[in-house]
Amino acid sequence: MFDFRFNHERDREIEVLCLGAHSDDIEIGCGGTISRLIKKFPGLAVHWVVFSSKGIRGDEALESANVFLKDIKNKKILIEKFRDGFFPYMGDKVKEYFEQLKNDVNPDIIFTHYRQDFHQDHRLIADLTWNTFRDHLILEYEIPKYDGDLGAPNFFVHLDEQTSRAKADHLVLHFGTQTNKHWFTRETFLALLRLRGVESRSPEGYAEAFYCRKVIY
Repeated sequence: MFDFRFNHERDREIEVLCLGAHSDDIEIGCGGTISRLIKKFPGLAVHWVVFSSKGIRGDEALESANVFLKDIKNKKILIEKFRDGFFPYMGDKVKEYFEQLKNDVNPDIIFTHYRQDFHQDHRLIADLTWNTFRDHLILEYEIPKYDGDLGAPNFFVHLDEQTSRAKADHLVLHFGTQTNKHWFTRETFLALLRLRGVESRSPEGYAEAFYCRKVIY
């Protein structure tokens, strides 16, 4: 197993772009990794975009992001209102949004959905990420769900137990509208982190996993 280290050797701060189709996707997919980056790079700049979240879910998304990024001074949180479940049928509007996003941010790392995710909204966000940002480090995160679309990721970020449990607790606390779903539990989130920790020999047994298709060192 190769050890990849992200080293900051430039004068400007590191910029991260987090993309999530729905209100809780970013926290589920890469919350632990973002927490690690915040601790390692105090000057981190975060651009956080949730594409479909309105009403109570929009309130949850905004509150969660603000709490998650409370220690980040340079942050931009965008909660948009594209229709949940219909992204492929309004692809032109989502594509236009990405084109504008490209003018607003030039990230060092992009976190987005897994390209083979069975949810149609997730897939479109992944496709447009690659279509729009062609010279960037893109890490595709995974979302556990009923569809059973988990694969074999190739990029792992080790997490300690405290960070892992804090992530699971944060999700259940801030996304109360989702706790009626049979899979939206602390046990599910910790189980996936534990499984990826086993696969990557994490010292404390937990890890988030990503799909990294192109990387230059």
